[in-house]
Amino acid sequence: MRPISALLLGFALSLACSPAATPATGAKPAPPETEPVWEARLAAFDEASYGQKVEKMIVAFETATGLKLVPGEKKKVGLKIYADSGPGLATPIPLVKAVINALKRRGFTNENIFLVGLNALRLRMTGYLPSLVSGQTPFFGNPVYVLESGRFYDSVWFYDSPLPQRFDPIFAQKQTEGVPNTSTKDQDRKSFLATPLFLDADFWINLPVYTDHPTLGINGALVNATLWNASNTARFFRSPANAPAAVAEMSAIPELRQTWMFTLASLEHYQFIGGPFFNSLYTRSEPLLWLSRDPVMLDALARDRMNAHRRKEGFVPVDEEIRTLEFAETLGVGSTKTNHARMIPVE
Repeated sequence: MRPISALLLGFALSLACSPAATPATGAKPAPPETEPVWEARLAAFDEASYGQKVEKMIVAFETATGLKLVPGEKKKVGLKIYADSGPGLATPIPLVKAVINALKRRGFTNENIFLVGLNALRLRMTGYLPSLVSGQTPFFGNPVYVLESGRFYDSVWFYDSPLPQRFDPIFAQKQTEGVPNTSTKDQDRKSFLATPLFLDADFWINLPVYTDHPTLGINGALVNATLWNASNTARFFRSPANAPAAVAEMSAIPELRQTWMFTLASLEHYQFIGGPFFNSLYTRSEPLLWLSRDPVMLDALARDRMNAHRRKEGFVPVDEEIRTLEFAETLGVGSTKTNHARMIPVE
């Protein structure tokens, strides 16, 4: 794979900032049509409610797009979950089980439906890995790939950026103090991509949770699919200028996009300030599910909600200088124009 270069984003942004041609009549061009967002309201946050709505949403998606969630040549499907804010802000287990059951009804087997997460401790704390005390797990036969084990990266697939590394993204900012850096400068500038989602699976589904983030603005669909799916990306989190560009460029990688079926996000829990550290004082809950092929739109819709709660509680909105979503929009990943969102209710 050719490394993804910062030149890609710079070129796209130069085009976006250049004066646009306007029709001779002076009429405003019609806004481009956005990908639909299917929205369902949950009766409860239990397996039965999630199961019913997830099935209906997938049927609606398959009918509208002609895409079928059935086994292909590889006969495998990946689910990218989020557990990195710990208990309270992880992808809801009933949602994941509902998706697994929907996929099994379409021909996949448990052993060929794998989950991808970042950190073993947080996956165990949130119930995705077996308890060390009881050995129990809500998942039977579904492999869980822990990216920080280092076993799922490929040296051929990497994102290249000349930024220093050695920063933990959430909890352990000091864990590498005093530890000698034995890697080369060439290794430090590369973030290797976890390949199971786009090389081992027929397709994959993104299952994020929403929080704010001081460097990235919104920690949601885009970040779960990119920085939480690669190695050596903690280096970006103290670089407000470069982290948004990294997310945008990684989300535009063709191979990742081609197998990315859709994002399915629950608003059972989301946090509007103080993230990505979990703080129950700033979490909110809505009985809503969103499904879309446009991760930028979903993140923009979540940002609107977060900003509304921030204003209500006397906080400033998410920093407008953080351009993660706008950069991704410029690269064609999706749309930030929530006033043009095509919301389709699923009863």
